[in-house]
Amino acid sequence: MLSPYYIQLVILVGINTIMASSLNLIIGYTGQLSIGHAAFMSIGAYASALVTVHFNFPFIASLLFGALVATLFGLLIGAPTLKLKGDYLAIATLGFCEIVRIVFLNLDITGGSVGLRGIPKKTTLLTVVVAVLITIFVLNRIINSRIGRALIAIREDETAAESMGINTTYYKVICFGVGAFFGGLGGGLFAHFFRFIQPNSFGFMCSIEHLCMVVLGGMGSMWGAFIGATAITAIPELLRFLGDFADYRMVIYGAILVIMMRVRPQGIIGQRLSADQVSIGEKLFNRWAGMGTGGKRG
Repeated sequence: MLSPYYIQLVILVGINTIMASSLNLIIGYTGQLSIGHAAFMSIGAYASALVTVHFNFPFIASLLFGALVATLFGLLIGAPTLKLKGDYLAIATLGFCEIVRIVFLNLDITGGSVGLRGIPKKTTLLTVVVAVLITIFVLNRIINSRIGRALIAIREDETAAESMGINTTYYKVICFGVGAFFGGLGGGLFAHFFRFIQPNSFGFMCSIEHLCMVVLGGMGSMWGAFIGATAITAIPELLRFLGDFADYRMVIYGAILVIMMRVRPQGIIGQRLSADQVSIGEKLFNRWAGMGTGGKRG
């Protein structure tokens, strides 16, 4: 009953919901500022696509393989970097994202800068809906468990959590691994829907976009991640129908984001934020909206 255009839009909303929800576990519930989440998406996308193209893996098996490879890298990068905090952790994760992108740009098996083509189109609307439901269910179970309470304690006061006997590094690495798993799952769905991927699709701006979904929807809220992903995915497309103003859609889009950040800095559905969190959110929104209205995203 839906046209292919609207089906594609809904599928993109679902994939972005998976990415935003998994990043929300890291940022919203654990308080770790990661801006390299696109790296796990790219690892999952390439790993699942390569085993499908070269080894004829079944679709579900390739998705799980890509997610597990992303998890492995999440654990490997998480162990040394999650001892860092704040801006230092953000810089470390950004560096990891750029390393992954450059590696994929220089590998023959990934197609280099030309990209990887010929990926079978296996991702459907039903597949994405099921993946979103599984993601939200698993993440909610984690948040409402003993692990989730430990993560929230780390977010609120890491020093106090350590004094209460919580192994903060262990729980942060586990959180990073789970976030990487679902990030890789989103990447696999992305690759098998568009049938073509290239490293520049998973660069710095991709990570910032997912981060803005979390901030806009509300950090520390799964419903907020869904609303943020829906808004940031759908608003630019809806602005295409403005007639004579369609050429200025990215300017209007950036203005909407900046106004939203000023009016409600805690997000559409979110807890009241500290002054530091509000400052981080405002900087991210202003930077991303400015780059978007400058023509790079249009």
